[in-house]
Amino acid sequence: MASTYGEDASKSALRSAYQAVETQLSPSHAERVDREVRIHLTAMAAYRAAPLVLAYVTYRNEMDTTQIIERAWEDGKRVAVPVCDRGRLVFYEIDTLEGMRAGSRGVLEPDPASCTPVDEADLANSICLVPGLVFDAEGYRIGYGAGYYDNFLADYPGLKIGLVRSMRISSNPLPHDDHDVPMDVLVSDGSVWVCARDDATA
Repeated sequence: MASTYGEDASKSALRSAYQAVETQLSPSHAERVDREVRIHLTAMAAYRAAPLVLAYVTYRNEMDTTQIIERAWEDGKRVAVPVCDRGRLVFYEIDTLEGMRAGSRGVLEPDPASCTPVDEADLANSICLVPGLVFDAEGYRIGYGAGYYDNFLADYPGLKIGLVRSMRISSNPLPHDDHDVPMDVLVSDGSVWVCARDDATA
């Protein structure tokens, strides 16, 4: 795992540092790395077994999830992506990436008027793909600072999968608070790393 910053580094400092790092990756390199992440993800038993994938739509220089979403449809899976509704994430099932609109933070979201929210009963058999600027070996992450995913994941019963390029995995523990929710599994271009929960299955 790439060595980066010490345990005492603040979240805001790490966030700024990794936002700068993510702009340095060339498009061709990013495409190769993201392809390896996609290969590792789709080879997982948990992915193959899940009828529902909670995904996210790429923001800024994040890993490209477009092909992951399209592959999930090809594999016969249902796909849902989030809308930020009054500070919380609500996942809506989609069957196309067309017609997305910019949400309050500039992230592309589906139109709730034209799609259906995911039933809570379906969440237990789903996997949730989670973005982040940097992750550590225990599955903790630093995102963009809004806290939407941690609020959602606090009660999420399915498998939490952090998608991450190897260059954004810290060999040092990241600062985290009681409300921060760790991932069960990290999927990178280099490996699948089981973390955080003993019953997480890759």
